[in-house]
Amino acid sequence: MAALAAGVGLIPGVAQAAPAQPDGHGATVPDLDLGLGKDAKSKGNTFTSPAERSVRKTLPTSKTGASAAPSVQSVAGNPDLAVALEGYGTSAHGIELDTTTTSADTALKVTIAWGDGQSNVVDAFGSTTLTTAHTYAKVGAYTVKVTVTDAANNVSAVNELAVVTPGSDFTPYAPTRLLDTRDGTGAVKGKVGPNSSTRVKVGGNGGIPAGVTAVVLNITVTNTTSGGFITAFPEGTQRPTTSNVNFKAGQTVPNLVIVPVGKNGYVELANSGWQSVDLIADVSGYFSRTASSGYTPVTPVRFVDTREGLGAAKGQLPGRGTFSTQISGLRGVPQGIKAVALNVTVTNPKALGHLSVFPGGGPTPTASNLNFNAGQTIANSVIVPVSSDGKISVFNGAWAATDVVVDVVGYYSTGSKSAFLPLTPERLLDTRDSATWGWGPLDGRNYIYMPLSYDEPSITGFVMNSTVTNTNGNGFLTVAPDTNTIDAYDNGVAVRPTPPNSSNLNWTKGDTVPNLVQASTGKNGIIDFWNQGWDDIDLVVDLFGLYQQG
Repeated sequence: MAALAAGVGLIPGVAQAAPAQPDGHGATVPDLDLGLGKDAKSKGNTFTSPAERSVRKTLPTSKTGASAAPSVQSVAGNPDLAVALEGYGTSAHGIELDTTTTSADTALKVTIAWGDGQSNVVDAFGSTTLTTAHTYAKVGAYTVKVTVTDAANNVSAVNELAVVTPGSDFTPYAPTRLLDTRDGTGAVKGKVGPNSSTRVKVGGNGGIPAGVTAVVLNITVTNTTSGGFITAFPEGTQRPTTSNVNFKAGQTVPNLVIVPVGKNGYVELANSGWQSVDLIADVSGYFSRTASSGYTPVTPVRFVDTREGLGAAKGQLPGRGTFSTQISGLRGVPQGIKAVALNVTVTNPKALGHLSVFPGGGPTPTASNLNFNAGQTIANSVIVPVSSDGKISVFNGAWAATDVVVDVVGYYSTGSKSAFLPLTPERLLDTRDSATWGWGPLDGRNYIYMPLSYDEPSITGFVMNSTVTNTNGNGFLTVAPDTNTIDAYDNGVAVRPTPPNSSNLNWTKGDTVPNLVQASTGKNGIIDFWNQGWDDIDLVVDLFGLYQQG
């Protein structure tokens, strides 16, 4: 592939003197539209079974052979007894059910069997609507059975409702190329024109089943002759205004995306540049509403730094060389994980090239995770399966050596509780727009804190795209949970957090650089964005989804 523009960036681990530190800025973010609840009928998030589907049954007689005597309020036989059901997804694992009963004025017992071995029993009287909430332990499809019993009239009405949890679990997939417009892989050979798009077949492609809800793709734009950006979105829907990959003329830029899949199994990739570009898409996993692996986010922790000999031999990874490193069982990551979420950084490369990250000891894939030029420091998010012994491997596709840094930001396992919930893409922050956000660029060695889920502890992480632009010097961005509570900030007693020794994206003066961020909310639901450079930058943050354990 073509190389990225050259440049020297900063990366954590190099000691530098720190100047006086100003206070962080608090970003006022819009209310999150989870696309759930009773206002989401148009979004396909509701399930209904009308009263006409009720099955009327006569109750078994008592041991004496006599039916129970009707109550004075009832109509003999309660001939209109029926029940209508309407369900709504309310969280990744949660369902709310409206049970509407048509009945004579008599005492009723409503039994709701949720399809997972759990049930609720509620007393009611006559025609009424009951609203009941339930949280499933695992994502998936369930059949809810509701029985309304009128003991006085010796009759019941039964209705069933098929529901599906809004959240999805992750299934890792060996890194595989699905699209390459340079050679016609997955699409017609040829560049994607300006203000045009191409489709990537995901559901039903290879070993990926039909009906997947979202996919993990590493998207690379190359052979660029002007600036622009790429937007990934589900085929058949309106193109959002957010961006996933930003590029300049002559650049090759990769970025990881987690994007919903259209109902026909496709993802659309739109070129918003002024000139044609080539696009490449490599898959490393998918989400579906079948119980598989949930997600556990962690505060970013460094696992590999070849400059120091951490997690790999000290010294640069040789050209065409590979190292393997242990992930599971170290630094808080348990044994038995299925995949790991990483931020991988190249620094001090001697020549242009690319890195491929894959399950430990497995065959080296043709898919790449990040591309670099000589002297450049660049990072990219990676989600990759681990081998059965919990390792990953990293291949240097260049012909010369480079340093490699690997930070773990989370992992996927059958024991992890958080499911993925895609959201309508939404811009959370754009420091270029001072009229909307109230202040301008983020100054050097300072941070922005976002109170995204301080009032919703079931949300454990967010999937965002962070982009830095108008960079006045070299630097790197660190995204991490805040140790303060929202009350501490509101009352002016917050203590300045200490960012972890990790980076999410790196830039050179004048660059515009995007990167996917899977950010943990920590204990307090506040996420910090640190400008670890010495000079001002503008920061753009787009929201694409969240992880929720309830």
